[in-house]
Amino acid sequence: MAVDNVNDSTSTSPAGKPPVLVSFEDGIAWVALNRPEKRNAINPDIVHAMLRILDELESDDRCKVLVLTGSGDSFSAGMDLREYFRATDNDPKTRAKLFRANGDWQWRQLRFYSKPTIAMVNGWCFGGAFTPLVSCDLAIAAEEATFGLSEINWGIIPAGVVSRAVAALVRERDAMYYVMTGENFNGRRAAEIGLVNEAVPLARLRERTRELARVLMKKNPLVLRQAKIAYRMAAEMTWEQAADYLIAKVDQGTFRDAENGRNTAMSQFLDEKSFKPGLDSYRR
Repeated sequence: MAVDNVNDSTSTSPAGKPPVLVSFEDGIAWVALNRPEKRNAINPDIVHAMLRILDELESDDRCKVLVLTGSGDSFSAGMDLREYFRATDNDPKTRAKLFRANGDWQWRQLRFYSKPTIAMVNGWCFGGAFTPLVSCDLAIAAEEATFGLSEINWGIIPAGVVSRAVAALVRERDAMYYVMTGENFNGRRAAEIGLVNEAVPLARLRERTRELARVLMKKNPLVLRQAKIAYRMAAEMTWEQAADYLIAKVDQGTFRDAENGRNTAMSQFLDEKSFKPGLDSYRR
């Protein structure tokens, strides 16, 4: 197992440390928000660092799968109230730019990222952190993690696109309950309501995330990208629009796939009888 810590792609915060840590391990890019003393609350330094990092990793061959997590015992406590909100109260121009940049990395870029993404929720996950959590393709949480939409407790609503993100995954009754009460819930409950794929003991969290990343790395990367983008796009279309779009997407993939995956898989299944599509991937 090779691990390569690379932090030179991030700026250094006033405290003298990078706001986001990046390390590489056998095709996995571990991207960790790095303000553990503030439970990784998202401030301008993190926003701008994440924009750069996502851009860089998209063309970095060391990154086959991106895992988003947090340093220390937190995923992220959400938006930093002092640096993100109060500091820009009287500076509408700066606030507009910051809000735009935050939306760029948290959902415009992350939801349609060209590489598979996994959120690894290792601890506290609150408010604004729900958006990048939902934007990742898959999510694994520690059973001991603590989630919360606590905005109601301090006089605002889950804004940005937090409410939209939650509505994309969570049943309405469950979503309304946590939005309106501000009550916390753990990783097991997050899996029950569909916010994450599964919850495992904290001691097994990293290994389970690694196992899932390895499964994704076995797939045809172009087809994997097309599958995730097609799903997200088709989910917001009518049935007729989706049918037309998905047929065109299949044709595009067949034309662009350097592996010629469809024909290779067909031959291995029908001619060689060497693999079963329902049980494994074709030999690449």
